[in-house]
Amino acid sequence: MSIFTNPASSTPSDIAAYVAGLLDLLGDDDPVRVLGRTPTALERFLAPLSPEIVTRPEAPGKWAIREVVQHLADSELVGGFRLRMVMSQDRPPLTGYDQDLWAKRLRYNEVDVRDALEQFTVLRGANLRIWQNLGPADLIRVGVHGERGEESLEHLRRLYAGHDILHLRQLERIRDRPRT
Repeated sequence: MSIFTNPASSTPSDIAAYVAGLLDLLGDDDPVRVLGRTPTALERFLAPLSPEIVTRPEAPGKWAIREVVQHLADSELVGGFRLRMVMSQDRPPLTGYDQDLWAKRLRYNEVDVRDALEQFTVLRGANLRIWQNLGPADLIRVGVHGERGEESLEHLRRLYAGHDILHLRQLERIRDRPRT
């Protein structure tokens, strides 16, 4: 199993490996620049794709392109809420969520990929405005994640940027998968 598999049943060591993997993907890149580039990268990626490609899962039990884009939109919603909570409260709790249950119960497999992209783009624009304007005192503010413990805004924005990179690569992998 890949370190980037992130089921709700992950152990603390699985979670630590996942977080480390996301941070490794980001490396020394500026997280705000990565976050700012992702909407355009998604738009360019999706523009030439046929409906057949965006609805074809990577493999049985895996997500299709439209499901990944909806996951990014919902992750942006959650990330924006966490950002605002940490900015406005001292050490707020940050609730985790089961991304697979969200995908299933929120019917990601039925979404229109363009609608999901629009949701993501609007939410990212609102969140990016805040991320871009954080100062040093803001970046050390922390929330307490229910699974990962204390996380600063600096750490969170690096995680979200790594998360973008992870899913952009996943989208390319799904697109390039041979058709059977």
